Amino acid sequence: MGALDDLILPGAIVPRLAATSKRQAIQALTDILAPLAGVDARGAFDAVLMRERLSGTGVGDGVAMPHARVPGLTTPAAAFARLDPAIDFEAIDGRPADLMVLLLAPADRGGDHLKALARLSRFFRRPDIREKLRDARGQDDILAVLGGKLESSDAA
Repeated sequence: MGALDDLILPGAIVPRLAATSKRQAIQALTDILAPLAGVDARGAFDAVLMRERLSGTGVGDGVAMPHARVPGLTTPAAAFARLDPAIDFEAIDGRPADLMVLLLAPADRGGDHLKALARLSRFFRRPDIREKLRDARGQDDILAVLGGKLESSDAA
């Protein structure tokens, strides 16, 4: 199964993000990811919030994928956090998210945005991956799971 280490930047992994709202969680990850991706943090935050207002980005099973297209990017970039406490991202299953991936994609390359979202969805759809991310002890273990180095053969 495709690893995400080319998409989720190593410096953009937060093992425990203690946000109390969707807005606060998005702000925290945007503040980390935007400088690493070389884009304006405020502009990225505003773009993600605008997208979030269209519909919740909770995908179910405790996973949220807020995302937006942002000027200045040439390739998609993402950040990951474990949320503690879990936050409501309006998932169809009603479950709050404790795993969050924030995706920023080039504004002028919609296809890249959709491909990156599809990759993230396929990856996080797997129960074994979600469990390993929840059990990971820190940033290095999380990076290993995201990089496909701790994958098991029991893919769902």
